[in-house]
Amino acid sequence: MSFPAPPQAPPVWNHTAEQILAEADQLIAANTQLYDTIAAITEPTFENVFAPFVKAENEERGPESIITFYQQVSTDKAIRDASTQAEEKLQQAGIEASSRIDVYRVWEKLNANAAFQAKLDDESKRLLKKVMTTYKRDGLSLPEAARKEVKDLKKKYSNLTLLFNKNCNEELGFLLFTRAELDGVPADVVDGFPAEGDKVKMTYKYPDVLPVLKYATSEETRKRAFLGNQNKLPANEKLLAEIIAVRAELAQKLGYETFSDYVLEERMAKTKENVLSFLGDLKGKLKSGGEAEIAELLKLKNAHLKARGLPESTHYYIWDHSYYSNLMIEQQYLIDDQKISEYFPIQSVVPKILHLYETLFNLKFIQVDENRSVWHEDVIQFSVWKLDNAEPEFVGWVYFDMHPRDGKYGHACNISIVPGYTKADGSANYPVTVVLCNFSKPTKDKPALLKHSEVNTLLHEVGHAIHDLMGKTQHSRFHGTGVSWDFVEAPSQMLEYWTWSPSELKSLSAHYVTGEPITDDLVASLIKTKHVNGGLAGLRQLHFALFDMTLHTVKSAEEATALDLDALWNDMREEISLFENGDTVSKGYGSFNHIGGGGYASGYYGYLYSEVFAADIYYTLFKADPMNVANGIRYRDTILRRGGSRDEMDNLVELLGRAPNSAAFLTEMGVAN
Repeated sequence: MSFPAPPQAPPVWNHTAEQILAEADQLIAANTQLYDTIAAITEPTFENVFAPFVKAENEERGPESIITFYQQVSTDKAIRDASTQAEEKLQQAGIEASSRIDVYRVWEKLNANAAFQAKLDDESKRLLKKVMTTYKRDGLSLPEAARKEVKDLKKKYSNLTLLFNKNCNEELGFLLFTRAELDGVPADVVDGFPAEGDKVKMTYKYPDVLPVLKYATSEETRKRAFLGNQNKLPANEKLLAEIIAVRAELAQKLGYETFSDYVLEERMAKTKENVLSFLGDLKGKLKSGGEAEIAELLKLKNAHLKARGLPESTHYYIWDHSYYSNLMIEQQYLIDDQKISEYFPIQSVVPKILHLYETLFNLKFIQVDENRSVWHEDVIQFSVWKLDNAEPEFVGWVYFDMHPRDGKYGHACNISIVPGYTKADGSANYPVTVVLCNFSKPTKDKPALLKHSEVNTLLHEVGHAIHDLMGKTQHSRFHGTGVSWDFVEAPSQMLEYWTWSPSELKSLSAHYVTGEPITDDLVASLIKTKHVNGGLAGLRQLHFALFDMTLHTVKSAEEATALDLDALWNDMREEISLFENGDTVSKGYGSFNHIGGGGYASGYYGYLYSEVFAADIYYTLFKADPMNVANGIRYRDTILRRGGSRDEMDNLVELLGRAPNSAAFLTEMGVAN
């Protein structure tokens, strides 16, 4: 099959700092002009209000995302700073625009027009409802003095969260260790640490710190690495406290009891009571299993200490867990994570993952080798095509940025850059989406090798990108991952099951030297480890989720300010996740950018909540036949294609043929229904 030139060029990634700021100013000016025009309309209609608003919203999202994306990936600090400044300008201007009572009055009049409402299709009605709800949630129905207070709080909130994220991205901390202190850590990892005199430098980037926590024989080394990583962002401690207080005050001004009530009004879970009930029920079901797992791990720890001639312990500390959980898997399941990684060199895993998605969803990814449009030489670019018809249909662009560097976003994520939508002339605007990860770089002797958990992470993040690429909606705000935040993880979580399916896992493998696939015996042993210490893994997520809910169910700024974040973080971790803190106080909330600035405030529960839907979809459609293409396409068109243009529960009922339930999820978590 031959492929024509894509009908839409990719973005151009050659902005200067000055251009970034100039484009931000141009976008703000255009938006201000639109709002001024709308505000002057006395007889609002589809043609003079709704259509131009939709057109502007659709068209501005891509340019905004491009200039604000540089702060996550650029190697040039001036460009990163300009990108952050541009985002601050855009957010402040957006707050001003959303606070305009004159524009709101026009929308109120339009919304009350029955003839206008009758002309709208279902997706446009959904958009209109979202617009009016957003105005209410922005405080436009309040008296003038209260509206000003809300606007000022939103501006303060925006600045605080931007600074929190900037601190996360710019973090450059490290620890120095002797090679003896790093005994047990793979030589490839230690050899990659820069030398500092007679020591080596371990940064807090994932490829550095995680192997130290997982493999260092010395408990003192693991303790230093853990605490250093937890406490690497002291500036964010005060920022998070301020952010929580502003959120609480903002919720109060808008008429909500707590910030959770404000957030959850727009989520599938609906209320804080529903969320806390879900989390509390799960905690009760996981606790006994977690306690049994801790007991076994403590036995293993003491056997290990005894074999090394060291005194036994009655304590299982938080910095013990990665090490002894891995040791258990090595000893009881004969799994060596480093050996497993030899079968997953990144340069073959990426195309193999794409081939899996090509098969399941009837797609084709074509790598761009010449005239690439990228922001860094390491980035890989693909055009993506759907093959449902005789002629291939272009669906968008996807980028992969796989390795860490200074100034780059430090975790793994997917970022939608340009949304898909239907233009005024009926033609399509195609999405552009990015997969950002921080996997180890290749060395002079070996390519970049992925551990099984990293293969799982990559499949998950590419799953978000697929959601983005498969979306096909009229309006950009509903495109792809533009769904409820407590559903957005479900499609990617569902796709993680493929890394635990024997034939699919084998198909993703190819030894970096021989090219041979991973052996059946290794696959069988690896799959047996899926739920090893699963109770503790679930309790760890519950710690994050319940900490988040505790911060955002306070009823006033004063109550928020009175919170002792150190005590909450550490005491809740001991009580919920069952790991001991010893004599230490750690401040991991300072780098918890999911709730500090990443949009998951009172929403971290969504990672567990959405797993209910993910498990139900997989067990119903794919468990018996993971590569069932007919079900893959049905899922693609029912869930992914529609994005947020329709209620997620309606889509789930249509796909499953019934209301979703938690049976499969509880089976996966290892607890009784």
